[in-house]
Amino acid sequence: MVGGVVRTADGSSGASGVPATSSIGLDIVDPQLQASVTQIMSAVEAQLRENVLSADPLVSEAARHLVEAGGKRFRPLLVALGAHFGDPESPLVVPAAVVMELTHLATLYHDDVMDEAPVRRGAPSANSRWSNSVAILVGDYLFARAADIAADLGTEAVRLQARTFARLVHGQIAETVGPRDDDPPVRHYLQVVGEKTGSLIATSARFGGMFGGASREHVEALAGYGEIIGVAFQLSDDLLDIAAESTQSGKTPGTDLREGVPTLPVLYALDSDDGDAASRRLREILADGPVTDDDLHGEALGLLRESPALKRARETVRSYAEDARVRLAPLPSSPARQAMEALCDFIADRTN
Repeated sequence: MVGGVVRTADGSSGASGVPATSSIGLDIVDPQLQASVTQIMSAVEAQLRENVLSADPLVSEAARHLVEAGGKRFRPLLVALGAHFGDPESPLVVPAAVVMELTHLATLYHDDVMDEAPVRRGAPSANSRWSNSVAILVGDYLFARAADIAADLGTEAVRLQARTFARLVHGQIAETVGPRDDDPPVRHYLQVVGEKTGSLIATSARFGGMFGGASREHVEALAGYGEIIGVAFQLSDDLLDIAAESTQSGKTPGTDLREGVPTLPVLYALDSDDGDAASRRLREILADGPVTDDDLHGEALGLLRESPALKRARETVRSYAEDARVRLAPLPSSPARQAMEALCDFIADRTN
């Protein structure tokens, strides 16, 4: 749900106020909750656009680039839902959500430079449109804007944002350096996902509870849920890159495979000791890194789709989704909790 509209799984817009699946698969069937979340998200969208403005026209243009490209707005959405375990009309809820999304957007500018990505959210990336230097500096600018807003929320908000940023950086360094010799690649990868993705989503859910005035017990439960559901969602994206059609995943199937990104199904395939011919052939193709040859790419994608590794990855996603559901146990039964539980179901089922 972005800017007051519900976005369907393919990214199209539906009529606001109609229960539908958003771009992250969340069905909000309670009309009061939906109206409240829509109002918060609309306010977040407006404040995002205000807060990326700069006295320098180039900075403003580059900073608006990803805001206007859209996105799932997963982190503000969790702030909004978390606030419903307190007072969602608290004036601090929307700024807290803006802090989380600006921090996330800043990391995307930096990620694109490191990955040399030409496209982000269906549009030319900032680094390809301007330059790596501009993209890095705009990312820094967005971090600064997020910190400025966090300062208005209080010392604890600044501390939490700084600690979350530190985890993001640790995750990026770990991903860049790769696993040590004594660090199993799968465990290393799951740690990276927790640091790079789970950390910010955990803080988003925490912020929702904090600035909505929820109890300490409920805030901790929300943070625990956010950490695990964030990992589950990233892992499910790994699977979609292999299993889904382009209309479902939003990108060409096998993009990660072609770029040599070691996602969970690939790591499971490489770690497998299955002796059947298909598994041996798959390991042979994957061992050489990026699969850029079209014929080999098609063969590897087909083998992965039928592999025990993909089944194992699906089971891992489901286990994380179920763990996230367990983290909600301390929270009272409510439409907001039901929506969060529904997200667990969606993530567990979206790659089947």
